[in-house]
Amino acid sequence: MSPQELQKRNEKAQQLRVIGVDDDIYFVESSEGKICYRVTYTDTEESCTCADFVRNIKKNSDFKCKHLLSVIGCLDNDSIVNGNVIERRTPKLNEQFLITIEGKDFVKYPGLLDLGHQKGISSIEVEILQIPTKENGNFAICKAVVVSKIGETFSDIGDANPQNCSSKVAKHLLRMASTRSIARALRSFTNIGMTCLEEIGDIKDIIGDNKFGRSNTAAKKKAPVQSNGKDNKENGSGQENGSGQKKAPEKPKTASEKNGKKDSKAEDNKKSESEQPKMSEAQKRAIYNLSRRRGISVEELEKMALKSFQVKLEDLTTKYASGFIRTLQTAA
Repeated sequence: MSPQELQKRNEKAQQLRVIGVDDDIYFVESSEGKICYRVTYTDTEESCTCADFVRNIKKNSDFKCKHLLSVIGCLDNDSIVNGNVIERRTPKLNEQFLITIEGKDFVKYPGLLDLGHQKGISSIEVEILQIPTKENGNFAICKAVVVSKIGETFSDIGDANPQNCSSKVAKHLLRMASTRSIARALRSFTNIGMTCLEEIGDIKDIIGDNKFGRSNTAAKKKAPVQSNGKDNKENGSGQENGSGQKKAPEKPKTASEKNGKKDSKAEDNKKSESEQPKMSEAQKRAIYNLSRRRGISVEELEKMALKSFQVKLEDLTTKYASGFIRTLQTAA
């Protein structure tokens, strides 16, 4: 059974009424409410009397019809038994795991994990795609796969480097990349559109530097310097020093000297940029994987790279690739 077929049956299963007979036997009403199908669900047997199950179980021993999924859904969510009718408990995100910053809502990682367990998580696996080293700019990439108890699979990629992490977690890049990959996979599994708080590199990315108060250099005024009880005086011939002698005025710089320094600085910047390592294979795979999930073609990727970094996609540096991955993740 493909993930798409499984998800389709599971959506239908959420609307069906389940009646408990004993610990192992259940009756599940049809969508029209006219027929009840007998479902057996134990550690050794999973079966249903519906035609869909009888027809497909011969081809696939792991097949689950919507009636069987309905029973599993009720039991896995610790549903309350009221008489003989099992009432469904709808998974709900606990509000204590929500936080609002500058009008934007974010969900905390523990909240996603709690909601995931309410819906039924079978396993969470993390694969390390790239270990942070000096050669790749200390860029860590992980891939997480979340599997539900009914077999649905959700995966995504998380990255971490010193530029997109706060100073407090900069020494734990691999763990942060792992946490971010799981958070993104859980967001898909739980259908939560809010960004996870742990995905944010720095709180300043949201509220801006100006919210932390004025800059000290901008707030302070230069106090006058006194010498021998008198303020320094300025005139056309120079400036008095502490001994009362006049300093010779500084010689104005020529245009060629100014341009020379500018050109030298530009050359240094260009040189340092060219010395940066090219993006790693793991970063390249992450970019292409994310683009496929977002429905972005290779041609569009090339245009985005040229527009954002003025270089071709294959010429992206480690630093640029990190920013590009964050852009693609934000587009989810």
